[in-house]
Amino acid sequence: MSKTFKILRLAGDGVGPEVIDEACAVLEVAGGNAGAGFEFEDGLIGGAAIDAHGVPLSAEDLEKAKNADAVFLGAVGGPKWDHLPKETRPESGLLGLRKELGLFANLRPVKVFDALASASPLKDDIVRGADLMVVRELTGGLYFGQPSERTQDASGRSAVDTLPYHEAEIERIVELAFKLARQRRNKVTSVDKANVLNTSGLWREVATEVAGRYDDVEFEHALVDSCAMALISRPTSFDVMVMENLFGDILSDEAAVLAGSLGMLPSASLNGKAPTRRGTEAALFGMYEPVHGSAPDIAGQGKSNPVGAILSASMMLRFSFGLDQAADQVDQAVADTLDAGIRTGDIAAGGTPPVSTSELGAAIRDRLKG
Repeated sequence: MSKTFKILRLAGDGVGPEVIDEACAVLEVAGGNAGAGFEFEDGLIGGAAIDAHGVPLSAEDLEKAKNADAVFLGAVGGPKWDHLPKETRPESGLLGLRKELGLFANLRPVKVFDALASASPLKDDIVRGADLMVVRELTGGLYFGQPSERTQDASGRSAVDTLPYHEAEIERIVELAFKLARQRRNKVTSVDKANVLNTSGLWREVATEVAGRYDDVEFEHALVDSCAMALISRPTSFDVMVMENLFGDILSDEAAVLAGSLGMLPSASLNGKAPTRRGTEAALFGMYEPVHGSAPDIAGQGKSNPVGAILSASMMLRFSFGLDQAADQVDQAVADTLDAGIRTGDIAAGGTPPVSTSELGAAIRDRLKG
């Protein structure tokens, strides 16, 4: 019996609408192969929402998100809105959505496709075979701690940001990392700065306690500075990497160098709870988005790489809809397309003309259709 899943599309700004269009078209093909259908509803976020409603996320669209089986987001932001106060910029809509939906875990897989090993600025023999998952805590740390402010007095300007973490927040994200490792290669690296920060000291204690419940999974601690170096010098030594909000933001972008382009990277933000809407039997509710930004300099030119969005759709199939086989087929279609040398400009091989955003999306869909 076929199932229909409700997806809220928040295409956002810049290249967001272009890559989301291609990814949703891939979803429909993959879903059709699996006997599943999708009901798409559209909403606004970021600069697009500011222009339409005066706020980066309206109460109406937030309610749509709460009533969906999954949320598919493109990108937010751009220089058009940089003059606005911090709390009303496009990015605040994304942060607010994560908070309101309880999305505490950000999963960013980084896989080096064989066809793109030479696309990385790093040596081929270093990056080939790299396949890791960054698990980033999403609701705590510097991005949400209070006080967070700037002040000025007679002595000059000053600023403060606060880095808070509670053991429960640490435990739930580390627990998820171990569960994911059991589905991969059974290794977890917990990243911190325990030699300096009290929050990292607590992180290391709690992570060690959680590790004690998973004797079958290899476990190690890593200081964030030396880990950043190891991520570039020996990336194949990592499987699942779990870390706090700021560290995860930085290291996952660094890891994009391995894959050859930020446009290749997908992500999932999960709340760890099974949705009860519409009678689905999905494992986790989540919001899915490519890691890249809005890239306003190339918006509307057909130059953006849709692979990050398409692989985000694959993650949606896997984590929120339980359609593992369909997700595997999408992943394979992407790999086969790249093997055929069909690529956008950011990953094009020397001498091979790049294709457009829509042409790459169509090529992936053709391989899905068989």
